Amino acid sequence: MSTIIGLTGNEAVAEAMRQINPDVVAAYPITPQTELMHKFADFVANGKVDTEMILVESEHSAMSASVGAAAGGARAMTATCANGLALMWEIVYIAASLRLPIVMAVVNRALSGPINIHNDHSDSMGCRDSGWIQIYSENSQEAYDNTIMAVKIAENKDVLLPVMVTLDGFILSHTLERIEILDDKQVREFIGEYIPQNHLLDINHPVTIGPLDLQDYYFEHKRQEAEAINNALEVVEEVSFEYSRLTGRNYDVLELYRMEDAERAIVALGSTAGTVKFTVDSLRENGEKVGMIKLRLFRPFPYKEIYEALKNVKSFAVLDKCISFGYGGPVYGEIKSALYNYQAFIPAVNYIYGLGGRDIKPTSIKKVFDELKHITKEGVNGKLIHYLDVRE
Repeated sequence: MSTIIGLTGNEAVAEAMRQINPDVVAAYPITPQTELMHKFADFVANGKVDTEMILVESEHSAMSASVGAAAGGARAMTATCANGLALMWEIVYIAASLRLPIVMAVVNRALSGPINIHNDHSDSMGCRDSGWIQIYSENSQEAYDNTIMAVKIAENKDVLLPVMVTLDGFILSHTLERIEILDDKQVREFIGEYIPQNHLLDINHPVTIGPLDLQDYYFEHKRQEAEAINNALEVVEEVSFEYSRLTGRNYDVLELYRMEDAERAIVALGSTAGTVKFTVDSLRENGEKVGMIKLRLFRPFPYKEIYEALKNVKSFAVLDKCISFGYGGPVYGEIKSALYNYQAFIPAVNYIYGLGGRDIKPTSIKKVFDELKHITKEGVNGKLIHYLDVRE
């Protein structure tokens, strides 16, 4: 049973959090995440959740409080973005290394400087090697669904890692959409009761959490963390399939859009995927064999699935809403590495776009597909990294 209502992306995630009813939520405001926690604070004030909500003095403290709560056996959640995520940096790594299944919404916003409050992916992409699972949302419905799934993924005994659910700032966070909401009971039954395996308050089985870890065991613990995030790929697939059966909304680590006979393709993630789909439909009406791959899961990176999706195209472009200085965008680098491992040398170019919230339009996406048509015929001649809609 479900209900259809109009919600912004921030409200949709807050609603998912209400239904999850976490034990502890730590909050500190930062645009454009602030309204998410405002909404959840309403639920706390009105007695709609049993959550202990902690209003802290900084984002560093928000993640520290989440770590403390999770270490004590609580189901803990928080939210942030941009400079707030950067301020959490030290504790973000600690949360993953302590194998704490914290769920955090990241409302994507450009990192300073210069100061900017609008959307790109520089904040979450900066955390790509922190040990957190990363799930990207195309729209507010996905942000709602991904938040619920994230809890079950994080708490799986073969994973026990924190999960970051992202949604594009303002584009999704402040835009009203039609959202299909599950019944509270369905959500509670889907995520199940959280029974921590090891925690500080289990006095019958005392443990040490967060000890000094030098040359003797640090390496082994990092190896275990790496194995856990590798295990997460299969768990994400299993949880997504189970959720799809519950809701009828199909999720996988990748979404292939009109890729069945595509000769040219664009890889994208986040809200831009919707713009690419619109453009693909328009070009298909003119007989052009184009398609799109939406990368929903960025960590762990689905190397094999990417190869299978791209192996038959004649050329493709990767859209990155973030820049790795010195070599294009992070998604492009990951995909090139994946294909190299399979010895699939398909002409591929990278487009950095939308930094600081610059708009991306169907005309720009069409330009990329047109340039791919030339690359299909002539190959990549020199320049691999391009800047879309930037002043020269």
